[in-house]
Amino acid sequence: MFERDPAATPPLPAGDPLAAFHPVVRAWFESRFSHPTDAQAEGWPRIHAGETTLIAAPTGSGKTLAAFLVGIDQLIREAEAGELEDATRIVYVSPLKALSNDIQRNLEEPLAEIRALAKEMGYDLPVIRGGVGAGGGGGGAGRGVGGGGVGGGG
Repeated sequence: MFERDPAATPPLPAGDPLAAFHPVVRAWFESRFSHPTDAQAEGWPRIHAGETTLIAAPTGSGKTLAAFLVGIDQLIREAEAGELEDATRIVYVSPLKALSNDIQRNLEEPLAEIRALAKEMGYDLPVIRGGVGAGGGGGGAGRGVGGGGVGGGG
């Protein structure tokens, strides 16, 4: 389980769902999207606060990115502070193998793009990597995400 330290992320000011994100994560989001979806804007304050959160919204409403972006933000903050451990920190379980394809769009691409943007912005972050494993039964797939040290990749 991904444990959040409430002190690690500043509280969200009212009206700005992106305010608590690291500057690199915020800049990445703003370069890709015109605004957060309702699912993201309503979910992020709760997820940032470490609350158990269920987002019920239609397909394509940004639920997966709502969850992943807070996790990515925390990993970026830990990396910047030199506290990123080489361990699995986020586990995503998809009910259908087809849904696991959104991992590419909502995890792998953001990680690569955020890392490149961080470098452009003068941040030197270690590799944050992911890996896929097929679970038993039901055709589901799982993905673990964690920190990486020198030369890590995945």
